[in-house]
Amino acid sequence: MGHMGLAGTLLERFAIALGCWDDVRMKAYSVDLRRKVVDAVSSGTPKAQVARAFGLGISTVKRYVAKERRGEDLDPKKPPGKRRKLDDTARRLLERDLEERPAATLSQRREFLKRVAGVSVSDSTLSRALRRTGWSRKKDRWERRSATSS
Repeated sequence: MGHMGLAGTLLERFAIALGCWDDVRMKAYSVDLRRKVVDAVSSGTPKAQVARAFGLGISTVKRYVAKERRGEDLDPKKPPGKRRKLDDTARRLLERDLEERPAATLSQRREFLKRVAGVSVSDSTLSRALRRTGWSRKKDRWERRSATSS
């Protein structure tokens, strides 16, 4: 692993530990922007100029133009990786359960999710999801992390 690979991994771990990894990931460019880029190149504007005008890398412009030339749609690809087991509905149910039963254990919450949402997860998965949403275990209860806590 190269130096940058290690730095990237450390930064990723740090972002995950802070619970803000989801905020770090870059969103895909809209289909509308991609269409404008391709249209600008099609109208004769040099790719480098289009890249500067839209604040994109030249490789991105080339990739969009090549996709258009091959007849592919310009929709962004599905994000890589495994889909999360806890969808938005399950997370909202979990939040409500945390507020109503702050002293419930991970096992009790797991059973609650299985019974109410039909979602089966491990204690580890549930614990990570809780940390991502800003909750932490303090003594015998779960509470929302304060902005000043470390």
